[in-house]
Amino acid sequence: MVDWNLAVATATRLVRPGPEVSRDEAREVVAELRRHAKASEEHVRAYTRMIPEGHEPQDTPVLVVDRAGWIKANVAGFRELLTPLLGKMQERRSATPGSAVLGAVGGKVTGVELGMLLSFLASRILGQYETFAPAGRDLPTGANGGGRLLLVAPNIVHVERELEVDPHDFRLWVCLHEETHRTQFTGVPWLRDHLQGEIQSFLSATDVDPGTVVERLREAVQTLAGGRPEGEEGEPSPSFVELVQTPEQREILGRLTAVMSLLEGHADYVMDGVGPQVVPSVAEIREKFQARRARGASRLDLALRKLLGLDAKLRQYRDGERFVRAVVDEVGMDGFNRVWTSPNTLPTKSEIAAPADWIARVHRRADS
Repeated sequence: MVDWNLAVATATRLVRPGPEVSRDEAREVVAELRRHAKASEEHVRAYTRMIPEGHEPQDTPVLVVDRAGWIKANVAGFRELLTPLLGKMQERRSATPGSAVLGAVGGKVTGVELGMLLSFLASRILGQYETFAPAGRDLPTGANGGGRLLLVAPNIVHVERELEVDPHDFRLWVCLHEETHRTQFTGVPWLRDHLQGEIQSFLSATDVDPGTVVERLREAVQTLAGGRPEGEEGEPSPSFVELVQTPEQREILGRLTAVMSLLEGHADYVMDGVGPQVVPSVAEIREKFQARRARGASRLDLALRKLLGLDAKLRQYRDGERFVRAVVDEVGMDGFNRVWTSPNTLPTKSEIAAPADWIARVHRRADS
């Protein structure tokens, strides 16, 4: 169904080269990122008051990778997550005459398409905590179900040069954000399984009937062609990815969006909260980085972000950070940390936009 090797080869061939650095400079960047990742552990734990349960840092290794390494890691992650869905699709296709030939051709087409997508993303990702990472010879994963933390060195160097900020401060600032994600998953034992369950439910709800998929694609194209640039009440119009989902998937996606907004917003909040203590130029970095996020690199970049729903991810940072800030201001960090008690205390999508509703549900009712 997907030629994974072709996806890696395509992405690796198409991805843009990173910034020019000498061999000594490259070694220095890698070493510094490792040091900052290690130092970030204690900074983040002290600020969030989240203590890992059952996992220690050695259970979730830090890997400093280039763009090709990020591509290989993410193809492996996609393969792991999509196996149940692809198996379901393969079963249906195997019952169709001539499916073997069509499957081989389709797998190569899909592999090229995935490779093109990853080549676009590979030059933009600064870091990533891989929650569901499978172990690999070149990309080890953590013990006891732990993930791995990726830091994409050429992208970090590219952005720090583009923004003209202090490189040492910027590298630590990035590590604080990504270390917060590692702390979230090592400090909340049920979070990984909860997310995996939601994702698998989302994939299981995928309609693999070709006729239904084609009809939904046609409806999506008509909606995009005739729709307004803004949705109801000023909300951004849905992306192409959102439009081809089933109603059940949209419901699941609403819950996933709320969780991802929480995780990303929490990481941004912690990054900026710890920043003034250890990153002297954090205010300048934040201002320049936010401006970069908002404007995009080009019209093509903005179009692709819209098509793929990446603009929704930018809203997750903004909306999630506002939620975390409002809750901490009202009930303190310990009060906010009730969010990690169970899946039932996670905010809903509507509560992300209305933090007082989450406080009323989780705090006032529990305390009454």
